[in-house]
Amino acid sequence: MNKVTGVEDGVLYDANYDSVLIEMRKTAKTVCYDYNHTRPGDDEARSALLASLLGQSSESIVIEPPFYCDYGKNIFVGKNFYANHNLVILDGATVTFGDNVFIAPGVGIHTAGHPIDAERRNKGLEFALPVTVGSNVWIGAAVTILPGVTIGDNTVIGAGSVVTRNIPANVVAVGNPCRVLRPITQQDGE
Repeated sequence: MNKVTGVEDGVLYDANYDSVLIEMRKTAKTVCYDYNHTRPGDDEARSALLASLLGQSSESIVIEPPFYCDYGKNIFVGKNFYANHNLVILDGATVTFGDNVFIAPGVGIHTAGHPIDAERRNKGLEFALPVTVGSNVWIGAAVTILPGVTIGDNTVIGAGSVVTRNIPANVVAVGNPCRVLRPITQQDGE
């Protein structure tokens, strides 16, 4: 069960009409608004806002505004994290990043999914599955990561990819849907 929202991974819950969840999202949106309107170079204010918003963050975290999330407290960030402009994390379930993660502009990480049938979907029901990104990962521009995905350590996700399933460690993966293109080899370091 998710400690922040009280929602169980993969179980339908009422995202649109649950007053507690709505209030939690309002709080996160307010902090995101304040963060997105800080002056360039006001690192102290940005660090304080991120520390109040995220479930875990380190001193070496940079997220270029604008940044948007649903709850914030479900996001756990390791050391030496950099995300370029327009990062969106819909964190109905936990989103965990290892150390040395670099994210290009326009990336969306989504833990929420919705029922296929219109009747349940129209009632505001959804489910959420955690997303895990390992250490030393580079995520290219305009990548979309869907619910329940794990990306292994040292992996590169190519720009524009839609990651619908787990990607192993030490590979370059690209496409829609994202697939392993090749392993990362010693030659890549030369």
